[in-house]
Amino acid sequence: KKKKKKKKKKRERYRKKRQQKNLKMGFRRYVQIGRAVHINYGPEAGKLAVILDIIDNNRVLVEGPTTGVERQQMPLKRVVLTSFVVPIQRGFRSGNLKKAIEDFGLDKKFAESKWGKGLAQRELRAGL
Repeated sequence: KKKKKKKKKKRERYRKKRQQKNLKMGFRRYVQIGRAVHINYGPEAGKLAVILDIIDNNRVLVEGPTTGVERQQMPLKRVVLTSFVVPIQRGFRSGNLKKAIEDFGLDKKFAESKWGKGLAQRELRAGL
């Protein structure tokens, strides 16, 4: 009987630990207005842009005035969501968006992130 109780207690402790780990884990990068995205395919590949509007489940309206990305609709398969959210409203105009991005320091923050450093390292190696 003692062995069964020990096993049961051990199982309960294990379940509690699993539940705590599951609570900590969670998806944090949502498709939302102001979310910075990295374009991974097409003529604009490798540039940063910001989501201005959500068209449907598969497409978003993006623009990146500081990186040369014109306002255009883009499928979500062609972009990767970053962890940065610029505080803007839906459908910001280009001038206001550029000012908001510069005030937020998006380019600098992305360059300092692990992802940005990795991209810079890759470009450096390609140039050698």
